[in-house]
Amino acid sequence: MRGLAALGIVVSHETVWRWAEKFGRDFAGTIRRRAPQLGDKWHLDEVVITIGGQKHWLWRAVDQDGFVLEVLVQSRRNAKAAKRLMRKLLKSQRHPPRVMITDKLRSYDAAKREIMPGVEHRYHKGLNNRAENSHQPTRERERRMRRFKSMCHAQRFLSVHAQVANHFRPGRHLLRACSYRTLMTGRFASWSEITGVRGSPAISA
Repeated sequence: MRGLAALGIVVSHETVWRWAEKFGRDFAGTIRRRAPQLGDKWHLDEVVITIGGQKHWLWRAVDQDGFVLEVLVQSRRNAKAAKRLMRKLLKSQRHPPRVMITDKLRSYDAAKREIMPGVEHRYHKGLNNRAENSHQPTRERERRMRRFKSMCHAQRFLSVHAQVANHFRPGRHLLRACSYRTLMTGRFASWSEITGVRGSPAISA
């Protein structure tokens, strides 16, 4: 936005929001379809968020490399809500995990026994830092946006944000600098193709 302002083009936050509402889901869907198969170890977690003065729960699943598999905003924190998340995960990932890691919420165990009975389940607070850390960008966005306006608003935004974040966060800690630059150059080229915007920025280590 600063770059556009320097050119004399004024873009308001509402303009950006409307642009994201119109195109974001299409972009996110294309990214998801193009993404390689993600990890076979799923970390599931839930965190409370406030919408319109009411407490809701953001359920999130990430793989062992921190890539977001699914996000789901729900009004409950029970077995029914956990089942809904797991069904959504199996539909989007098309295969069950090798291992599922959660905190000690009993709803996960009840849901897993029905939805994925053959999957190994580990539950311990310290094992699930991967999923808990994944909530941090959401907290930051929530503050900047002065909280979400509704469940639908939160779900739409977080679903799109998760896919775009996956695209631009390829696990830098797992890569050498030269490999990271090469990979990110390809990611920006792919983003240009998806969005129809020409040109890719230079990538520095």
